[in-house]
Amino acid sequence: MKQINLNALRVFAMVARHGNLQRAADVLNLSRGAVSQRIKQLELDLGVVLFLRGAQGVSLTPEGERCRAATDDALALLETAFVDIGAVNDRVTLHLGSSTASKWLMPRMDGLTTEFPKLSLTTQVHEQPLQRSLGRNEIAIWPGTTPDTNPTHQCRQLTDIRLVAVCSPDFPRSDRPMGLETLLTLPLLQDAHRRWEKLIQATGYGDTHKLLNFDRSALAIEAAIGGHGIAVAPTYMVEADIQSKRLVDVWIDPEPSEERLFISWSREHVGGRPIRRIVDWITDEFAASPPIR
Repeated sequence: MKQINLNALRVFAMVARHGNLQRAADVLNLSRGAVSQRIKQLELDLGVVLFLRGAQGVSLTPEGERCRAATDDALALLETAFVDIGAVNDRVTLHLGSSTASKWLMPRMDGLTTEFPKLSLTTQVHEQPLQRSLGRNEIAIWPGTTPDTNPTHQCRQLTDIRLVAVCSPDFPRSDRPMGLETLLTLPLLQDAHRRWEKLIQATGYGDTHKLLNFDRSALAIEAAIGGHGIAVAPTYMVEADIQSKRLVDVWIDPEPSEERLFISWSREHVGGRPIRRIVDWITDEFAASPPIR
């Protein structure tokens, strides 16, 4: 077998993640043809077919799945190995979901910078929880049903995930709180978690023709602020907008959620680093959040 080009593996990993050559090309700032050429060359070097081409995109063959697993593991090891190179004590990377970043972190940035005036913070948003181990100057906030099992991490639960339905104060509605049967007859705004559809299926109420779908919780929440309907989201994402009266809550899910929000950081953090202080600050911010009702 020929020596494998590492850049080709990076291109392969991006195509495997997106299932589409053009999307991978856009992310990598390459032409679609360049991406296709590197995939073909990688297939020739490996002597296997990695993707099945279709009208809607590409899908991994069994050999492609094996290659993706190996590539993901290798890239994760490299990222973890290099993450501390050149790091300084006041430089911290925070990994979290895009909606948690925009709806929870951004309203608290003034407080964070006041508490840590020398902090150099980098945020990296992810659609899925980070798969690799965290470096010494990294923190991750992520939802899940169980705590972090990575033996190199410390982990703490921040809050239970409780769902609340919210809308603009100007949105025409009956008196709150609403019953679920009434709520599901109104224009509904949902994100990729498809929580409204799950409630409709579980209860048999309502229909789906009034659903407006977004790929981010933050976008659905902003649509609710704009008066376009009713969004359902975790309470921690909407508390700032409720306090500022940009939103009002009209229903809280009475059923306990299996999901919780966790924070993780490396067990190997150096004592002089601000990681533990920042973790404590984030924990205290969640603990200080007032109840919706």
